[in-house]
Amino acid sequence: MQSALTGYPPPGIETEVRRIAALMGGGEFAQVVAAADALLRDEPRNRDLLYLLAAAQRRLQRIPEALAALERLETHHPSFSRLFEERGFCALALRAAPRALESFEHAVALNNCLLETWRALEALYRLGGRAVEAQSAAAQAAHLASLPADIRSACALFFDGERVLAEELVRRHLSAHGEHVEALRLLARMAADAGAELDAQALLARAVALDPSHPAARYEYAVALLNRQKHAAARVEAQRLLADAPTDARYRALLAAAAAGLGDYGVALPLYRALAAESPTEARVEIALGNALKTQGQTAEAIEAYRRAAAAPQDFGEAYWSLANLKTYRFSDAEVGAMQRAEANGATSAGDRFHLCFALGKALEDRGEFAASFELYSRGNALKRSTLRYRPESLERRARLQAALCTRDFFESRRGHGLADCAPIFIVGLPRSGSTLIEQILASHSQVEGTFELPDIPRILQELEASARAAATAGYPQLLADLSAEACAGLGAVYLEGTRAYRSGKPRFLDKMPNNFRHIDLIHLLLPNAKILDVRREPLACCFGIFKQLFAAGQKFAYSVEDIARYYRMYVELMAHWDDALPGKILHIHYEDVVDDLDSSVRRILDFCGLDFERGCLEFYKTRRSVHSASSEQVHLPIYREGLDQWRRYEPWLDPLKRALEPMMAHPRASDRA
Repeated sequence: MQSALTGYPPPGIETEVRRIAALMGGGEFAQVVAAADALLRDEPRNRDLLYLLAAAQRRLQRIPEALAALERLETHHPSFSRLFEERGFCALALRAAPRALESFEHAVALNNCLLETWRALEALYRLGGRAVEAQSAAAQAAHLASLPADIRSACALFFDGERVLAEELVRRHLSAHGEHVEALRLLARMAADAGAELDAQALLARAVALDPSHPAARYEYAVALLNRQKHAAARVEAQRLLADAPTDARYRALLAAAAAGLGDYGVALPLYRALAAESPTEARVEIALGNALKTQGQTAEAIEAYRRAAAAPQDFGEAYWSLANLKTYRFSDAEVGAMQRAEANGATSAGDRFHLCFALGKALEDRGEFAASFELYSRGNALKRSTLRYRPESLERRARLQAALCTRDFFESRRGHGLADCAPIFIVGLPRSGSTLIEQILASHSQVEGTFELPDIPRILQELEASARAAATAGYPQLLADLSAEACAGLGAVYLEGTRAYRSGKPRFLDKMPNNFRHIDLIHLLLPNAKILDVRREPLACCFGIFKQLFAAGQKFAYSVEDIARYYRMYVELMAHWDDALPGKILHIHYEDVVDDLDSSVRRILDFCGLDFERGCLEFYKTRRSVHSASSEQVHLPIYREGLDQWRRYEPWLDPLKRALEPMMAHPRASDRA
């Protein structure tokens, strides 16, 4: 037997664990029990020893002892799939088919690569007269049985958290036997899980090229494209899948997501409506429908969709947060009570809990219960941050390298690089700074296309870095020094072509990806005539707005006071550097200035962008368009001052944030320096 277990035993007992696993494979069950028992005296929580003990005891027909060992195993490792597989076999030995079925279903929910479990499920489903489920289980078992043993073992290892060992096993197999679709799919899953989405896309592209008729590989490839916001390409793949399986719900949901990403709600909304009607208790579909309706300004229908999602048996936390994130929704007493009970329930998942914390924070804020609201925002931030891998040092180091390399002389020596096209207008800054208001003002101009937070600049940079790694050359920002004038022009053309899917033909368009402030060096080299607007808000107002906002994706810095303050400091310092290196390149806009004097602010913005004044820009709230940010409801209202100082309601609890921001509090307004 090849052990799927290596756990994470201390180095001193690794050899013994392997020896016991070998005894298990050789059928020496009594020796396994004796050896495992002896080691467990010193290592009572060791996952692999507990599993080997239980498995050997079952094979010796010592079922009560095996179940007791599995109880101990569940106490310390409740998500280990083999625990539930073994419990299922114990139940079979006791002729307790319903308990066996429950355990086996739990096992494959955690790890769908358990061949013997799928075979047992097939038999149990047939015994219960569940022909459809039996057929599905048989198909999965047949698929697993057809795989090379190394790939099957690696798959099982991966789902049980043994990612390093799984990757070693897959790569060893590929080295010995050449490319294999399932091996590439598994490596892609590992890459995506590690956040290497470009690598995942490349691996799945190879899998599809190897077997173009493999629907799972093509579906995962389309999902990888969607994750990288390559919506047009994902749409093509979804349509190919639907050509062969036009009723498949996953493929239709994929097409809907790609269409929504492109702003094509004429396609997305009917698909989401149909999917929601077919699966009325599926929260994911209702939330997607609600998000599409919200983006289109159909708020009442969005609320109904979110409410249906909140009533679903699972994934309800995001539904409540989606209601809160409308900013204008007010929760009833019954809804607040339901959220409080769910948040306090130990069985609620971590993801649902942090969504509920942020939703409750907003609900109590609206009721004036600021102390309790702040406590919930704080708890939600801590929970969310615990799920992330974020290191501010890497971003700060990169910013220092950019400042050292990308000086005024550096840019002067590259005058004439890039594509001389003035179509793009970049809006940069931090989230919750008022950038959506500036976007809405400009999108109300007849010559300007309002798009989305376009991913194209970060994606170009990601691909440049991947090429540099492959060539073993310097990464970003050093790689900028090696870009020729022709390369910059070519990448500028790539950017314009990539953004074309989001545009309808107006001469100018907006790119409101806020974190592009970190890439102004690349933007200038590729598109030297592009306009750049930096939207800024008073530090405490902006940073506290970030603290109480749960973001759908990205913005990993946003979940602790210290991280937010460090990111804000990096932003201020990097923008000051761009002002020195590229004088006059950036127009700084202070949100409070816009609120105080809309007319002058709008004229200043339009003049900088080379646009004639149009009164529609002052009446921006009348412009109906898709808005994807958290401010989608507010920008359809006239300017109001009430939101400027909302942070003051929480002032008694903001001393840590004030101290962290103190170096920036006296910083002059960027607009005053311009």
